[in-house]
Amino acid sequence: MSYRSALSYVLSSTIEPSAGQTRARERFPRASVLALGEAGLLGLTVSTHLGGGGLRLVEATEVVTEVSRACPATGTVLRSHYAAVALIEAYGTPWVRRKAAAGDHLSTLALADLGDGGGPGGSGCPAPPAGSTATRTGDVVALRARKRDVVGAGEADSYIWSSRPADGSDRPDLWLVPADAPGLFVPARPTGAGPRGSGASTVCADPVLVPASARLRWEGGRRDDALSTVLEWLATLPATGSAAAEPISAEALT
Repeated sequence: MSYRSALSYVLSSTIEPSAGQTRARERFPRASVLALGEAGLLGLTVSTHLGGGGLRLVEATEVVTEVSRACPATGTVLRSHYAAVALIEAYGTPWVRRKAAAGDHLSTLALADLGDGGGPGGSGCPAPPAGSTATRTGDVVALRARKRDVVGAGEADSYIWSSRPADGSDRPDLWLVPADAPGLFVPARPTGAGPRGSGASTVCADPVLVPASARLRWEGGRRDDALSTVLEWLATLPATGSAAAEPISAEALT
C-alpha cells in the first residue's frame, strides 16, 4: 500500500471521525496517533533497511498538510514528530530508529526555554537556573530547564531536548530524552498555546538524569549540523496554531 493510500484510509477511518471530540474535549488524539503508526506513517521518513518508509521531507510535508486539514491537533503532533525523527534518523541508535520505523515510538521537540515571564505559578514547575543547563558527572548528565509549548507533553515516548553546551562552546547540545527518564515532570493540565488536543505544555527538568550517550552526536560533522536539520524541517513542515507556527531560531536555543 502506498503512503497516500494509507493516509487516505487513516484520515477517513480514524482522524476525521475523532477530530471534533479532540478539539471539543481538548483530548490528545491517541487513537489517531496509533492509527498513523499502524499504517506506517509515523515511520514514513525512517530508512527502509530498518523497516521505515524511506521517504523525505517533501512527502512528510504532504502528510502533515492533509492531516492538519482534518485535525489540527493531530497535524501538530505529527509535525513535531517528523522533525524529531529527522534527528533520530540522522544521529540516533539503530534501536530507537527501528522503534520509530515500526510506528511504536512517538517523539517530539523540547527546544525553547520558558521565559522569565512564565514563572513557576504559570507553568507548574519550580524555577530552574537561567537557561537550559547540562552538568556531567561520570557517565550521567543532569539536565535542568523548563521547556515551553512542548507538543505531546506527557504523551510522547521521547523528547529532543536542547541545552547549553557542556563543553562551553557557542552552540547548544541536543539530547534524546526518554519520557520515563528520572526527574522529568509534566504539569497535570496543558499550559501551551498549541491547537486544542495537541497536548502542548511545559516540560520541567529539575534535573532530569540521562546517560551521557543520550547526546545526539554528529561524528565527522559540524556541531551546527544537527541544529540545522531540525530548523530546516520546522521551517518546511506546515504549522497549525500559534505555538506550532512560532519560529525557533538557533539563537533561541543557546
